[in-house]
Amino acid sequence: MDIKGVIEAVIFAADKPVTLAQLQACFPEFSRPEKSIVRAALYEVAGDYRERAVELKEVASGFRFQVRKEYSAWVSRLLEERPTKYSRALLETLAIIAYQQPATRGSIEDIRGVNVSTTTIRTLLDRGWIRVVGHKEVPGKPALYATTKEFLDNFNLKSLNDLPALRELEILEEDSGLTRNGSTETENETDEVTL
Repeated sequence: MDIKGVIEAVIFAADKPVTLAQLQACFPEFSRPEKSIVRAALYEVAGDYRERAVELKEVASGFRFQVRKEYSAWVSRLLEERPTKYSRALLETLAIIAYQQPATRGSIEDIRGVNVSTTTIRTLLDRGWIRVVGHKEVPGKPALYATTKEFLDNFNLKSLNDLPALRELEILEEDSGLTRNGSTETENETDEVTL
């Protein structure tokens, strides 16, 4: 049985990341390989694609094939869909939730220094990047927000440990000449970032 070939075909045909357990379940029960064998085959497949324009990548939800970054500009020309633009306020809110989770709307507002619009939170929820994981035991019981596996998948991360260190982000901000000012969220809403 060509375990490596089966794994490559299954991941290639899947429309979303495939977990180790799902790969294992593709084989008949009487000849199902151990997880260690499936993982070894995954490493072999990844090695086969090391010098190619696509790569096998492990993200939070499993394994998927994706175009390497250096080829994304050409591939994006083929796609009719325009990249979505997100406001600076939305991305700042998402970053705070990712680094401080679980976070309440109040804690996000304390860090940002401005009110967080309902639209920003709703967009993050609708996009599937955050979810309500509980409610804080204080008056009003505000929702606690945390990121999702879909957030990790969309940002090409295997876990939250793969987020850049906050110091690295500060250095990038300094190098790019960006500064923090006391602008309001409505002003920030006009600063759009394309992802």
